[in-house]
Amino acid sequence: MLALRLTRGSHPLVLMRRLLLAAASAGVGFLLLCTLGYASGHPAAASSSVLRLLWCAVPLAATVQFAVAVARTDPSTRPRPGLFAAGLGPARLSLLAAISTAVSTTLGSVVALLFFLHLRGDLTGLPFDGDAAEFLGADAPLPLAATLTLLALVPLAASTAGGLAVRSRPVAPSEAQEAEDELAPAPVPKGLPWGVALTAAGLAVEAYASRGTAGDPFPLPGRLDSTPGAVLAGWILTAIGLAMAGPGLTHLCGRLLQAVRPGAVRLLAGRVLMDEATRIGRPLGIVCAVLSGVIAASVLYTGGPRPFGPLTALGAVLVLGCTTATLLTTAIEARQSRARTATTLLRLGAPASMLRTAAVLRALVLLAVFAPLTWAIAELAALPLTE
Repeated sequence: MLALRLTRGSHPLVLMRRLLLAAASAGVGFLLLCTLGYASGHPAAASSSVLRLLWCAVPLAATVQFAVAVARTDPSTRPRPGLFAAGLGPARLSLLAAISTAVSTTLGSVVALLFFLHLRGDLTGLPFDGDAAEFLGADAPLPLAATLTLLALVPLAASTAGGLAVRSRPVAPSEAQEAEDELAPAPVPKGLPWGVALTAAGLAVEAYASRGTAGDPFPLPGRLDSTPGAVLAGWILTAIGLAMAGPGLTHLCGRLLQAVRPGAVRLLAGRVLMDEATRIGRPLGIVCAVLSGVIAASVLYTGGPRPFGPLTALGAVLVLGCTTATLLTTAIEARQSRARTATTLLRLGAPASMLRTAAVLRALVLLAVFAPLTWAIAELAALPLTE
């Protein structure tokens, strides 16, 4: 009941994030149900059904990552001394975050089920002249247990991850502790070498899996059941490597900003990047991996018509949308964590234009580092297929 009351009284921006999470959950639930419908209508194509289900793990992971970001930026789950005095400690706050996340994702799963049943003709007859009937396995009955299991995947995974993320979040520091933290340098992220190694391994796996496909209509963003599983494994390795390397690269950007006789703006921008390297570096690395995959697919599919299935389009939109929304939500979380520092600087006489200039400078430096990296990885991924 408390979670519903807090949801009803939330800020419109918070409600919009929860609605976006519900929409993402609906999209993933629909993909999972389409996989189940295909498997029910084509029992002889078991391998294709399993491969379809494996590909659904990518938008599922992106949705869970977005759910964690939404839970961490929810004002109702932010640790405050007043809530602790009322008995809402870390355990209850994490439970509150899990319930709020479960409400949004369950709503999305219900919408996905209703839309899927409507397309199959199980509710009001076949729409679109029955064009989707064979594709969704409308002639075969859906197993109830499998349907409920697939629909519960997103709410269970998202609520569990969101609750754990809120529980592991540190308590809001006092002013003295925050001032002391401002005088200790941020630790250097340790995952850059491992991230580079995993990224190289992922590119090698993709190159090995694509042998002999040059000149052929390689189905990467074609139908989900026609893409080799090794390509998925290579892309996942690349994404994990970039996520591990992202904090180190962001920390390096902060150090570069402070090199060679920096002024006040460069010092502020570089220090913020170093402090927030772990927080924003991982979402940046994942966005880099997703965009490199999109660029590689566009390079492969500019030479002629290729099969582009509607489910693949939906999955691509979900992954792009969730990863971008996660990055923006994480940036909001980082801004909230620096609110007291920004207020102190303004109180000491720092002009507001300096804070805005530092924010623009941080964005430009990150773009200058991650944009060429994204393009280079995309070119390396597409090179074996274009020769």
